[in-house]
Amino acid sequence: MKKKFTLLMTLVILLVSSLTVPETTLASTGNEGINEKLGLPIVVYGEALSDTQKSEVAELLEVSQHEQVDEFTVNGQDLANYIGGNPNANMYSSVKIIHKDTGQGLNIEIVTKDNITEVTKEMYTNALLTAGVQDADVLVASSVKVSGHSALTGIYKAYDAKGVKLDEGRMQVASEELDVATSIAKEEGISQAEISELLTEIKKAIAEQNPATREEVEQIVKEQLQALNIELSAEDRQRLVDLFEQMRDLNIDFDQVKNQLDDLTGNIQDLINDDGFWNNLRSAVRDFFRSLSNFISSLF
Repeated sequence: MKKKFTLLMTLVILLVSSLTVPETTLASTGNEGINEKLGLPIVVYGEALSDTQKSEVAELLEVSQHEQVDEFTVNGQDLANYIGGNPNANMYSSVKIIHKDTGQGLNIEIVTKDNITEVTKEMYTNALLTAGVQDADVLVASSVKVSGHSALTGIYKAYDAKGVKLDEGRMQVASEELDVATSIAKEEGISQAEISELLTEIKKAIAEQNPATREEVEQIVKEQLQALNIELSAEDRQRLVDLFEQMRDLNIDFDQVKNQLDDLTGNIQDLINDDGFWNNLRSAVRDFFRSLSNFISSLF
């Protein structure tokens, strides 16, 4: 009987192991020496971090895996300077940026998902493409629970400190985009993935249609809401129109990053409707319990 009980427990352990879903992460950012072409990795710490919290964040961002890094600190005044935020804000979100060769794309990883409560990596990707950030691996971490909005400021400061001047108007619109995305998701009760898909599809339509008037922008927003079967209040529809009208006024060329927008759509769709995964999971559970039932029956 003892041997049979051991076999039963082994089956249970195998089930638990089989249901573990591996996380999708960025390629290794380990110690590969100093890249003289692209420069050192950049780490920006939130100023409000204590020494202990800063050490924790440095470990989360795997800073020690690099021979050298450029380090900076972001504070409330930076928030005010870059996106017009509150200069007295406490900054906790921290980032690591590794520049990549042209064409390698923008990859975001939120290292501390439980502590970034409102912003998803798809939202970050959308906002950073709006701001003009391309071809980099970006890791975001916080040692305390935060909404995640201030991480954009750290990224902007990193680029500025390294002599890469991002357009001020685009940075502010990107911040507004993040605010619109997170607030609509909360107020309208739609998923973060759905609002990310909506913003991405509107950008792709703008790249394809090149609207010349506000009315044309409004029509694109209406069409994409209908295509994705998303219903918003009149106020939130107006916020989207205002947002993309600002982008049109800035002449942001989304056609330049259309491939990344296409890739982003695919990633979001995987989140919204991963039928293959759930079908496989249901089949695995069903088969396991069928086998378990047969095994238990054989004991008696």
